[in-house]
Amino acid sequence: MNEGFEQVLGYVRGIWRRRLMVLGIAWFISIVGWVWVYLLENQYQAQARVYVDTQSLLRPLLSGLAVQPNVGQQVSMMTRTLMSRPNLEKVARMTDLDLRAKTTKQQEELYREMESRISLAGTDRENLYTITYQHSNPDLAKRIVQSLLTIFTESSLGGTRKDLSTSQRFIDDQLKGYEAKLLEKEKALEDFKRRNVGSLPGQGGDYYAKVGEVNAALEQARFELEEAVNRKKQLEAQLQDQEETVTAPTPVTPTTTALDGRIAALQSQLDNLRLRYTDMHPEIARTKQLIARIEEQKRQEEQQVKGQSPAAIKAQNPIYQQLTIAIAEADANAASLRARVAQLQGKRNGLMQAVDRIPQIEAEYTQLTRDYGVLRDNYTQLLNRRETASISSEVESKTDTVEFRVVDPPRVPNTPAWPNRPLFVSLVPLGGLGAGIAIAFLLGQLRPSVESRKQIRELTEYPLLGMVTRVETEAVRHRNRRLSLVFATLVVALAGAYLVQMIYYLFVSQAA
Repeated sequence: MNEGFEQVLGYVRGIWRRRLMVLGIAWFISIVGWVWVYLLENQYQAQARVYVDTQSLLRPLLSGLAVQPNVGQQVSMMTRTLMSRPNLEKVARMTDLDLRAKTTKQQEELYREMESRISLAGTDRENLYTITYQHSNPDLAKRIVQSLLTIFTESSLGGTRKDLSTSQRFIDDQLKGYEAKLLEKEKALEDFKRRNVGSLPGQGGDYYAKVGEVNAALEQARFELEEAVNRKKQLEAQLQDQEETVTAPTPVTPTTTALDGRIAALQSQLDNLRLRYTDMHPEIARTKQLIARIEEQKRQEEQQVKGQSPAAIKAQNPIYQQLTIAIAEADANAASLRARVAQLQGKRNGLMQAVDRIPQIEAEYTQLTRDYGVLRDNYTQLLNRRETASISSEVESKTDTVEFRVVDPPRVPNTPAWPNRPLFVSLVPLGGLGAGIAIAFLLGQLRPSVESRKQIRELTEYPLLGMVTRVETEAVRHRNRRLSLVFATLVVALAGAYLVQMIYYLFVSQAA
């Protein structure tokens, strides 16, 4: 610890011996520095503050009806691009600075200088921004800040309106294309339906369900036909065991014969057949022939009854007549069932012939309807988007979603923002003294001197036997006093010069 202190003390002694040199260097640097501070050009700072209000009452009201742009993001992007090259060129034109730059190099220097002097400070959270610019001409600084404020408040929404206009044109072009595609698909679908009428899905049910229904109906009709044929055979077997006529004890009038009942039954059967078929159908023609034969038989019996005596009159067997009527009904029913079986068989054959064509028709129809549905849905969505874009455009053009409030208009204080001459005046002599001390220390290291007995012992490595005290003469003491007086005078003069300048810059220059 003592060794370090002694070493520092030795450095201080070496510097003190060169104190006049230190003070001379401080004076030189102070004079040069004070002249430089005095010659510095004043820089005036113009400043403006603007508040961006993004909380519009229309946002919740138009939610879902119009596109709500991210206003915060737009303002943030505007703050980042305020000092872009196009904006700097616009500011130069608005303030006539571009007239000073004649060449490309001068223009580049002008834009770089403007960019270095412009400052935009603020926070996205509070939406309060401060625009500043420094220049030696306070009026020019104010005009530049005003131009920047104008660009900041006017150009932030232009991009949104341009984007909306571009979006509307794009949607209109897409709608025209989709409309043409829809018309083409509608025509193709119409032609397909016209070519395949009756075979399309949904017309009479599904194809395979129709095939199942026809097969089931055909099996049922065949079963009923088989029952009708068997019943007819049974009736014919019973008819063979019966006599056609029996001897009647009393005359039988034609009106009481059983042939009338048979004719009435066949006539009823004929009416039922006419409800389902035309008069050209074979079953209807067969029924008419049977009715005609029975009517002829009735006339013959009536004539026979008229020609016989009452005791010899023969009458029709009622059981025979009933069996005949039942056979006729069974025959008519079987004929009807045969026609039904034939009809169902033809329908089944037609469906089986289309077994390969129906699935292809269904697949083509499904594809056509699917493509048409996709186009229609996209067209509907584009219509909704166009209406949304139209409302959004109206909102942007007729309302202000963002409101700019100028809190502080551009202004320039009377006092310059730079340089801070009192500070510089204070730093200059301190810097001079520091430089003088540094040079004196370096000289002491280059030309060292012995300051203590310990240094002699360390340098010579011999024991120290004694010391000789230096005796100063009167002339030496007079010279030392004179040097001390000069040193004190220079120190006081340096302090006085510093105080005079501080008083001037703090009071006189500001009052002026």
